[in-house]
Order: sequence, then C-alpha cells, then structure tokens
Amino acid sequence: MNIALIAHETKKELMMQFCIAYCGVLSKHYICALEPVSKEISDLTGLCVEGFLSYEDGGDQQILSKISCQEVDLLLFFRDGLNLKFGKPLDGDILRLCDTHNIPIATNTATAEVLIRGLKRGDLDWRAS
Repeated sequence: MNIALIAHETKKELMMQFCIAYCGVLSKHYICALEPVSKEISDLTGLCVEGFLSYEDGGDQQILSKISCQEVDLLLFFRDGLNLKFGKPLDGDILRLCDTHNIPIATNTATAEVLIRGLKRGDLDWRAS
C-alpha cells in the first residue's frame, strides 16, 4: 500500500507519536510525507519515508498529483480544525480528490487508528486490486 502523510504545523508532533506507535504496521508499506515531517519520522522510527517538498514549497501539489494518478491508497492528514489559519487553500482539494478516487482518509488520530488497524488486518486489501 502507498500511504501519504500530511500534518498541519500544530499536529506534527502528534503525527510523529502516531508513527512511532504504529511503526510495525507502517514499515510494511511505502510511505511518503512532506518535509520536514518525512525526515523527522525517518529519524525517529527508522522507517523509509520518501520526502516531498514542504507544504509551503508545493509539497501539497505533489501529494495532489499522486492522489490524482491513483498512486496513494491511504492518506493520513492530521488537520488542525480549531485554528483555521493553519488550513491551506488546497486542503479542500486534497479531501475532494480522496473522495473522488475513493481513497480512505483520516483527518484525526481516532480515524487514523481505525484505518491502520484495518490495514493490518487486511481490510484495505481491496485497494490493491
């Protein structure tokens, strides 16, 4: 499975903790993330994480492209719903494309845990078909 990771600035630490907790599951899959999150996750967990540009430098566009080309099977997008100033104009595009291409997405840790546990059980194997 191809898993993309995005985290708003205030949720980056939470993303790191999540990746540490689920390192065993994530290690069996291709992971990509925006810089500097990709490097931090790799350093903390030893996971191989492909790094894209930072959000500000167009990394969100790179993720959008992968989603559009159906090269993402699962998106973990930890958003800061309380501080809308952290939301970017393309956040809605990312969510819309995931809906359009039927890509499972988690925008918080509760949903991310459900998806990762389902991934571990094989519940998302239909994405590989």
